Parts: sequence; structure tokens; C-alpha cells
Amino acid sequence: MKLKHKLFLVVFLLPVFLFAYDFGLTAKINPEFGGSGEADFFFRGDLWPRLSVLIGDNAELYVSAGLTFDYSDTFTFIPELLRAEFSARFGNSGIKIGRINYSDPLSFIASGLFDGAQYYLNTGAGRFSAGILYTGLLYKKTAGITMTDNDIENYILPLDYSNFLDTYFAPRKLIGALDWSHPSVFNLLRLNSSVILQFDLSGSGVKYHSQYLILKGAFQTGRFLIEAGGAVEFSQLTENNDSKFRAAFAGDLGLTWLLPAAFNSALSFSGKIAGGRINDTFGEFTPVTGINFGNIFKKKISALSFFDLNYSARFNNNISASLSTASFIRNDLAVVTGYPITNDSSGYFLGQEIYADFTWMPFSDLRLNAGGGIFIPGLGNSEKPYWRVDLNIIISIL
Repeated sequence: MKLKHKLFLVVFLLPVFLFAYDFGLTAKINPEFGGSGEADFFFRGDLWPRLSVLIGDNAELYVSAGLTFDYSDTFTFIPELLRAEFSARFGNSGIKIGRINYSDPLSFIASGLFDGAQYYLNTGAGRFSAGILYTGLLYKKTAGITMTDNDIENYILPLDYSNFLDTYFAPRKLIGALDWSHPSVFNLLRLNSSVILQFDLSGSGVKYHSQYLILKGAFQTGRFLIEAGGAVEFSQLTENNDSKFRAAFAGDLGLTWLLPAAFNSALSFSGKIAGGRINDTFGEFTPVTGINFGNIFKKKISALSFFDLNYSARFNNNISASLSTASFIRNDLAVVTGYPITNDSSGYFLGQEIYADFTWMPFSDLRLNAGGGIFIPGLGNSEKPYWRVDLNIIISIL
């Protein structure tokens, strides 16, 4: 064997012998039926290969990818690099570099995968962290960024492989995040806080920069868990050399009661409110990433309130179920983004959603989830009720 071939084998196989590693492959099949009259059929299949490598005693490399096969009106194949993270610990501190997960305390302002780096430090006064994050290399549907009209146009534009660079990637946003959390202030209260700075790096003539101050606390007593949080947003919208400065507000409230039953069950209430447009000074709350709420209506929190009552039960290690009802209320009559209302509707109540799901895990590597429900538009809206039934089959192949 030639020397260069031997060197190639050594370089290629060296990590296998020096580091502990784990490889896995997970598949998901998701057929779905729904509509407001006749049933429409949707199908999505996913393959998620993953690789984790332990490097020494304090470092790890984790890489996962996604291959999505999607059919609605047309068939689409979407390759995607998901998490690709190198992490290392140094006593009470550590770093994360690559494509990493990040979430703000309210989980609907900046949450998901981002490219960048984060440093954290654990102290007696809590955990401090700082990160620089970027969105322009993510797949746009995963990032879900729809802050401006240009962002929305980019999001809904179908993926076109003949114009891949302009139809695949998310809008370019640079994010700075400073976080502090404490698990038990005075042995009583769990606190999480963040300062998030978002800079619009898109090449369009419209720029939307925003800053967020976020605080959330949680308190548990007996079988009751109470969570409350809030955020204030300051934004600068620049269009045609004209800048507008605005403030906006959002709130979050959660109540959970662990029921005294023979099996694990809970009754919970969740309320999320994102302010709407009031005047030129106080506008609609605009998160960076568009985390959707609801199982059928599926809307991000912007000029919208979402109230959900949920009962969940875990009967044993293999079977669980839940039933929920959710209300959607818009917080002004000016911001309308895909709502099921007529143009001349003057109502605030968008509608009510009822949804139930059932999960069965007969084996550790097989999970079956079936769900279904209906969304009923509010009074005065012309849309018919929309129903949906879906099935998720998740199989760990390796």
C-alpha cells in the first residue's frame, strides 16, 4: 500500500480509536388530513442522523442533520444541517460553538437553532452567559423569521433549487444575548432574565432593529406551580431613510396543578399576551423567531393573545394523553397576518381551538402519536371551521 494511502487511513480512523462516539438514526412519518370542507392530504417524512463524540473528559462534539420529504400541493425534498455543536467545560465555566440551541426565558422571542458561540459561568449568584448568534445560514422554515414584510415574502417563497441561495436561507439577523438565571432565589423563586439585541443585516431598504428586556419567575408550592414573566421591546424601523422608534410589551402567565390521582396527571393554564399597535410610539410586539402556538391555527405571538387550558395524563411509562382548548384574540384591528377573518371584520376574538392527542410507546425505539381537533372561527368571521387529524410515527433505527 502506498504511503499516502496509509496516512489517509490513519487520519480518517484515528478519531474512532481515540474518542468515544455514538451514532444514531431516527425516522419520522407524519401523514395529515385536514380542511374546512373536503379533506386535504399532507405528508412529511424525516430522517435525522446524528453523531456525538466525547473528546477527553470535558468536551463533546455533537452533529445532527435532517432530510425532509414533504408533500402538500407539490413534492419537496429539504436537506438541512441541524445541531452542530462543540462544547467544552472548564470547571464552573464552559463554551458552546457552532450551530447551537438558544432560548429566551419566555421561549417565544428568540428560540431555536442559531450559528454562533456562547460562554457561560456558574457562580453562587447564579448562571451568567453571553452569546453571539447569527441566522443567515439557517433553513428559513426552521428559523421562522417574519419580522418585516420582506422577511414574510422570503418565508413564503417556495424552495427553488435553480435559485437555491435566494429561496433556502433565513433572513440575516445578528443577535447578542446576555442571560442570568438562578434556580432558587431565597430558596423560593426560580428566576430567568435576558437582554437580547437584534440587528437586521439584510440588504433590503427596510431595516428592523430591536432590543428586548425579559424577566420570568417560577414558584412552586405543594402541587401548584406558578410562572409569570414579561418583556419590553424597543425597535427602530428604517425605511427610505425614515426612522421610526417604538416600544412594545408582552406577558406570560402559567398555572399548573399536579392532580392527586393514581397516575401522573396535571391541569394547566397558559396565557401569553403580545401587545398590538396603539399609536406611533407603542406598536405591536415583534419576536425574532416565529414560534407558533396552537395545534391547528398555529400563529406566532404578535399583536395576539393566546389562552390555553390543558389536561394531560400519563397512565404508565408507555401511554399518555392530553386534551386542550385554546382561545386566540387579536390585540388591535390594524395588524392582520393570515387571520381567518374578513377584511371588514371588527371583532377581536379570532376563534377557539379544541385538540386531543394520544401517545403510545410500545418499545423504547418506537413512538406512535395520534392527534386531532377543530378550530372554530370567532363570531362575525366568514370562515368555516377547520379540522385536522394527524399521525406521527417515530422510529429509532440505530
